[in-house]
Amino acid sequence: MVYGCSFIYVVRGGVGSYSIRINRRLRFVLREWSIYIGVVVKMYVEDTIAAISTPPGTGGIGIIRVSGKDAIDIVKKIFVTPKKKDLCKVKSHTIHYGHIHQLESRQIIDEVLVSVMKKPHTYTCEDIIEINCHGGIVSTRNVLEEVLRSGARLAEAGEFTKRAFLNGRVDLVQAEAIIDIIRSKTNVELDSAVHQLEGSLSSEITGIRGELINLAAHLQAAVDFPEDDIRELSPEVLKQSLEKIKKRMDHLIQTADMGKIIRDGLSTVIIGKPNVGKSSLLNALVRDKRAIVTEIPGTTRDIIEEYVNIKGVPLKIVDTAGIRETDDIVERIGVEKSKEFVQKADLVILLLDGSEALNENDKEIIRLVKNKKVIVLINKADMEMKIDYAYVKQRFKEDVVFSISVKEGNGLEKLEDTIREMFFGGEIDVAHDIVITNVRHKDSLIKARQSIENGLNSVIIGMPTDMISIDIKDTIENLGEIVGLTVSEEIVDRIFEEFCLGK
Repeated sequence: MVYGCSFIYVVRGGVGSYSIRINRRLRFVLREWSIYIGVVVKMYVEDTIAAISTPPGTGGIGIIRVSGKDAIDIVKKIFVTPKKKDLCKVKSHTIHYGHIHQLESRQIIDEVLVSVMKKPHTYTCEDIIEINCHGGIVSTRNVLEEVLRSGARLAEAGEFTKRAFLNGRVDLVQAEAIIDIIRSKTNVELDSAVHQLEGSLSSEITGIRGELINLAAHLQAAVDFPEDDIRELSPEVLKQSLEKIKKRMDHLIQTADMGKIIRDGLSTVIIGKPNVGKSSLLNALVRDKRAIVTEIPGTTRDIIEEYVNIKGVPLKIVDTAGIRETDDIVERIGVEKSKEFVQKADLVILLLDGSEALNENDKEIIRLVKNKKVIVLINKADMEMKIDYAYVKQRFKEDVVFSISVKEGNGLEKLEDTIREMFFGGEIDVAHDIVITNVRHKDSLIKARQSIENGLNSVIIGMPTDMISIDIKDTIENLGEIVGLTVSEEIVDRIFEEFCLGK
């Protein structure tokens, strides 16, 4: 039997209606609409927003972006071309030369190029105008003020991208990838963000979610319509299906450690006694004279932090104060900070002076890093070696102990290769592999995995189908949070608050 129905829907693009015909065994889908389809019930005022989209300060070009249903009409009030063009009649995605005038006095403010982009093929899926004026704090601010006087309002942080999300142009994962692209500090981080913007993670999450929806639909239909002789899934088939899905989620969760490094950088601390060459090593790695280097012990008293790209591995590298007993109160504070950073670090680079015998200070530092992931560098290999190699190699794996001369630049290549091999097995292919780089995504995946685990346990102990369906629906909802299908308005607002004003 087939039924017809009409209903109003509220989705990211606005309000509309559908008339559909469905088989009665699937009518429960409407009852569970928020779980299965998982749309964000979210509306916003269709006003027109504007903001400066280029960094503040002096530059060649300043861009004022305007988006909304009245964008063209608003800019038309203050933009005049030599041939008096009507912006409403020009072709989409064209650029036009002219001047911005004050709304009331008609005094010329700036000579500009205006880009006209008409919906729906724009960043926000709305009409967009971009005014390219001369860069500078005053010129861009004056143009923006005239746009606001003409009827636009100042955009909130991230509101352009938020509208792209609400209008369905991007999902929440892709929106977050945009801010990751802007904030990228290394090519690896950039490649990962671009890969996610292209939809790699979204496709995987949507695929897993789709399989669960089909599974839940079959289970629910078998329960609701026994007279239709729908074949129930055997416990073994159901168990295999859930295990397969769980395995895919496990794989994604396992990439989160690598993803954290890609996004935040590998927290790396250079440690050693004073005057062993720590600051020189930092300068060599960042290829700049970032830290002060002298022959006076205790020169580095505070923490110096730099981001550096080591063969594709982003390092948040810290040069610490040399660890030793001291009566200098400022240096002593620096030593305590050094010890704190060692405990928090993902990687410790221990630098020892190969030209001197090990003393008690060295041995204390070796004990301090005993349970950390560590690379031990015997520095000053260009000089006569007096260090007790046997003592060092007894306490660390042989493949993480090697000689180096920071002064001569010898051994730096091996250090970089060792770091890459230690954390990524020598290979990083984020342009093709799906990697979880966002803590929010990881948390939702962990919750989804727990729900699927509960469902598996329910199958194993022979629980009723209704109970298993609840766990599957929980999994669907948790996965929907990642791409923005079932996420709360509060979380959406929090995400876009991290964006800059003109994005």
